[in-house]
Amino acid sequence: MSVHEGEKRGTVASIVARIADVDKAAWDACANPDPATFNPFVAHAFLKAMEESGSVGARHTGWLPQHIAVDDEKGDIAACAPCYVKLHSAGEYVFDHSWAAAYEQAGGHYYPKLQIAVPFTPVPGPRLLVRPDVDQDFYRQVLGAAAAELAQRIGASSVHATFLSEGDWQALGAQGYLKRTDRQFHWANRGYATFDDFLADLASRKRKTIRKERREALADGIVIEHLAGSDIKERHWDAFFDFYMDTGSRKWGRPYLNRRFFAQLGEAMPERCLLVMAKRGARYVAGALNLIGGDCLYGRYWGSVEHHPCLHFEVCYYRAIDYAIAHGLSRVEAGAQGEHKLARGYLPATTYSAHYIADPGFRRAVARYLEQERAEVAETVAVLTEYGPFRRGEPS
Repeated sequence: MSVHEGEKRGTVASIVARIADVDKAAWDACANPDPATFNPFVAHAFLKAMEESGSVGARHTGWLPQHIAVDDEKGDIAACAPCYVKLHSAGEYVFDHSWAAAYEQAGGHYYPKLQIAVPFTPVPGPRLLVRPDVDQDFYRQVLGAAAAELAQRIGASSVHATFLSEGDWQALGAQGYLKRTDRQFHWANRGYATFDDFLADLASRKRKTIRKERREALADGIVIEHLAGSDIKERHWDAFFDFYMDTGSRKWGRPYLNRRFFAQLGEAMPERCLLVMAKRGARYVAGALNLIGGDCLYGRYWGSVEHHPCLHFEVCYYRAIDYAIAHGLSRVEAGAQGEHKLARGYLPATTYSAHYIADPGFRRAVARYLEQERAEVAETVAVLTEYGPFRRGEPS
């Protein structure tokens, strides 16, 4: 389906209902042209595992792929974007439930809407994926216009591009999309050679607390294993999936991902998967899945079947820092929310989303709200950074 013809002759944006129908090399040339900044979540293999496992794609999931692909003058893919028709607002982590309620109360239909995003994945990164050898501004503009035009054609109320890079955010803002911000907590590697070097940057009280938590996490005979690549076997995925299901059932009622997804992820991207597993005796009792990027370790899912004090902090946060230091990664991103991360060296970072609202009146109301929200987010980030755990006088 062709939805938008660009100003340059022969430039056409099309809609693809299955990522498998897009050439893998062509998609990845847009998504991850530089290995040094590889983002696993926009990789063809990751999105394909989502679809082929049935975690997205079927109507009951509420995520129906409508990926945008833009050809250049030669007919090669120059830009693309992971895009979905959404029938609800679950699994997004940029919350618009109140928008939906207000629009419905006013007599409108908020769903369907379009979502340019990686399903169930609150990880910042590129969403307007453009090949590096073409005009970045032009192809970003084509992608933004194509999404808005697709929304109009299918009767969607809106387009939501979430967890954008700041560059994508600015580009969509220049096209009239409404700009929204939020915050997460990320750990930055300031050239540390060891975990103790990191601790030396912290205030004395915070340093002592972290050392105590690390001791307590292992006090019950817990042993921590790091498993990556071919070391991860199906039995490890089985154990981890039990942890994931336990946490997901308590947080969301129904976990988003199925067992098949993790099997396919491990098969398609083994070199990008890191499982940190906690074992007591012969039994795995807790674990966290991380994905390894070009310059970042992305903490994703955590779960446990036994309670052990401070084990969550050790498995999810401190072991991630250990790994990043050992492998020279620049940062650790530990997922959405969680002010408890601040005391453990994860400082606030601004996240970005952009929103196209078709109805003019509703658009004006949302724009007023977002102006106030952006100011509040900026103030919160500044305050939380000031209360970070680092010694006074150290860079934050």
